[in-house]
Amino acid sequence: MKRSKTLTLGLAAFFSLVQAAQAGPPLICHALDIGDAKSLPWNNSTSLSGRSDYELSRLVADTLELLQPNTPVIVRMETIRRATLYAQKDQQIAKELLLKLRRRAVDAEAKGRPDALAWFDLGYLVECYKQANLAYKKLDSGGWEPVIRPNPANGLDGYAWVERAISLHGQEPEMEFAAALISLDGKRPGHQEHVEKAVAGAPADSLLAKNLATHFKGDPGQTVGAMLGQVATAKK
Repeated sequence: MKRSKTLTLGLAAFFSLVQAAQAGPPLICHALDIGDAKSLPWNNSTSLSGRSDYELSRLVADTLELLQPNTPVIVRMETIRRATLYAQKDQQIAKELLLKLRRRAVDAEAKGRPDALAWFDLGYLVECYKQANLAYKKLDSGGWEPVIRPNPANGLDGYAWVERAISLHGQEPEMEFAAALISLDGKRPGHQEHVEKAVAGAPADSLLAKNLATHFKGDPGQTVGAMLGQVATAKK
């Protein structure tokens, strides 16, 4: 009986993850609602390439300028998503942005003033880079295996840095939301807790609440919040 229950829950989690996967990597393919907040220039929420007239040489400076201490976490997430998509056009710029964010986090740490937002930005960028470079390799069995194409974030654990940011910052529902999106693949045991804290800490009419109520791109059924919650529930 126990084995049957485990199998049932495992299948429920699997199908929830499949639904999310069909909508594309969530950190990349799902644009976040940031209201009228300032971010990198973009065409529209469905675009994955940005504006053709954007000067790519400005990307690193523009991104760092936007990631100010008073920038809300949801806005940081969308800015980093856009920066990742622009950076896909030039791997040298992608590497430079990663190194700049890493240096900012490491320098603050070395001075004895750990910066939660700096670690968050670095960790979220790493995970965005990974998802932007996600591909699938066909196996001899006929199935498919996810693989990460070579990119500047190879070998780095952005999720661990996001968790460090949460531990440094204290209660921060938007960071929990970010961690829940990153852990949607079902490979990290903290997913359920991240979902619960994000949902519980989302004030009505906040950017977080609005984003939890939106739908994954290409999936008109469940909202983002429901999808995250379903994966968490299935894993209990």
